[in-house]
Amino acid sequence: MHKCFIQSLATFVGCFCLLQSSQAAVELDRIVAVINDDVVMKSELDEKVRTVKNQLKEQGTTLPPSSILEKQVLDRLILTKLQIQMAQKTGIRVDDESLNRTISNIAAENKLSLAQFREILESDGYSYEKFREDIRNEILTSRLRQRQVDNRITVTEREIRNFLGNQEHQGEVETEYKLAHILIATPDGMSASEREEARKIAEKIVKDLKNGGDFAQLAATYSDSQTALDGGKLGWRKAGQVPTLFAEFVADMEKGDTSNIIRSSSGYHIIKLLDVRSTEQHVVTQTKARHILIRPDELVSDKDAKRRLQQLLMRIKGGDDFADLARGHSNDAVSAADGGSLGWVSPGDLVPEFENAMNSLAPGEVSPVFKTQFGYHIVQVLERREHDSTEDVKRARAREAIRQRKLEEARQNWLREMRDDAYVEYRLN
Repeated sequence: MHKCFIQSLATFVGCFCLLQSSQAAVELDRIVAVINDDVVMKSELDEKVRTVKNQLKEQGTTLPPSSILEKQVLDRLILTKLQIQMAQKTGIRVDDESLNRTISNIAAENKLSLAQFREILESDGYSYEKFREDIRNEILTSRLRQRQVDNRITVTEREIRNFLGNQEHQGEVETEYKLAHILIATPDGMSASEREEARKIAEKIVKDLKNGGDFAQLAATYSDSQTALDGGKLGWRKAGQVPTLFAEFVADMEKGDTSNIIRSSSGYHIIKLLDVRSTEQHVVTQTKARHILIRPDELVSDKDAKRRLQQLLMRIKGGDDFADLARGHSNDAVSAADGGSLGWVSPGDLVPEFENAMNSLAPGEVSPVFKTQFGYHIVQVLERREHDSTEDVKRARAREAIRQRKLEEARQNWLREMRDDAYVEYRLN
């Protein structure tokens, strides 16, 4: 018995020594942040940092110091974890069918089959299963933002009128700006000494920029904005879409200029005007058309719907009146009452399958039977015209600009509140 015990002990000691030796050679995984009842592991952070480094290199952005990049990526991971936690608590789920469809679309956009896409991912060192989980989380957080923030944003007609009126008054109706942004945040609860340190960092950035420093690198290194790892890029903005805080500065800037420090309640801002462009008049080809729809349902099979419409097509070719047949047979109640008329339609007004079938016809022609998500159709083109839709485009852009401005502010506030309400413990160092 003693002999067996001694042998077992020797085995244990040998294994322990081997473990100690392995630990000396390879650092074990560890927790780098605690977020409520979840954690971020060092291996997870390292993988995400590697991905971000590759993205920055592809964009030609000089990498910030590793410790700063790690902190930026960790903060982004923390916000992602918080959103996933909230999504799960509120019952948002992403089923495998939706996930597979999204990944197939990503592969198709890159002109690859799913198998080829997976092979390329794995050859670049990315786990396909981890990629699936990342996409699932992206869909999850997107649905959460849609529910918690996006769907609550409204734009009124009065806001659109005021927006267009202000643009006209400022003489900037035709101007768009491409901006980049650095934020040194001063959140509530910051001490006076911390605020002073934040101001000094902002002053250093302005000085570095005046000495030829790279804006994208400085944004990736110092900015607390969600766009930091994209070089601070805000993209193209109409004059009225530029955040109110920056609008008066942008108006006096030339392409390539950077601003001095702009102070706000959220911190110190620095902006760069990357480019300026003018919009042009929008003239589109409109089509006046009418159609007949037969929709499959519990009583009408897919095959029967198609057959019925083919019979109607034969009657039209035989001389029957299209409008009369539409009134008597079309399942599109609104257009049927007007003989199937869709009125004048512009590009993008109709689903792609319908638009493609309609655009292939000359005035007076009737299409073969074709299918869309709504059922089976035949369409006749009556007339075409060139239409100046500049005013329509202005209104649509104004609505989108106002919505994006509200959306950006609402999302930032939502994320900040979520972060403030959470328990977060850093263990990176």
